Amino acid sequence: MPASARGGRLAVGTAIAGTVLIAAFAFWLSFTALSDLARRSGVDAGQAWAWPLIVDGLIVVATVAVVALDGQRAAWYPWLLLMAGTSVSVTANALHAVVAADADVPDVLAACVAAVPPLVLLASTHLTVVLVRAHRAGRADAVTVKDAGEATTAEEVLVTPAVPEAAGRRAMAARLRVQGWSNKAIARELGVVPSTVGRWFAKAALGAPDRQESPKELAA
Repeated sequence: MPASARGGRLAVGTAIAGTVLIAAFAFWLSFTALSDLARRSGVDAGQAWAWPLIVDGLIVVATVAVVALDGQRAAWYPWLLLMAGTSVSVTANALHAVVAADADVPDVLAACVAAVPPLVLLASTHLTVVLVRAHRAGRADAVTVKDAGEATTAEEVLVTPAVPEAAGRRAMAARLRVQGWSNKAIARELGVVPSTVGRWFAKAALGAPDRQESPKELAA
């Protein structure tokens, strides 16, 4: 494996590990605050731990769903849940800070400090999902092309994936189009440029025969 590829995988792995760690700390801080708020609000101590799991767990699940449904019409629903869960978590954390903070600490300051963990949880969860998705897409659709300045014949240029995979991409693009995906979203999902997706659909409409795309057409 080339050193640049190893370096890229290491950078992505480090970023994923860092965002997961940050998300875990943010979840822990929010969890303790919301658990205490639930107990103060009359929830039994043995059940108070479930309330922050419901609230902050919704943020995590909705974030993953938003990324998974990117570009589809159904994405509005997870977006709605994400905004609702984040609003409840931020408000509840702020209220707990106002109730539990020392008397000499301004309420606004306490609320602002308490609002950080749920917002960081939202951002780090979304970043983690995006990194994982991009990493997997890069591995599945890896394209290795030698430097054009060093290549002297067409045989010296190695392109992956092969023709069957390109045909599979066109079939997948057709299925995603039926589901309501835009050309841009399809191109991002399949790792190609949007103009290539447009040509696929144009050929299908005209009944033109398929041909193998060049490296520039397939490269994202």
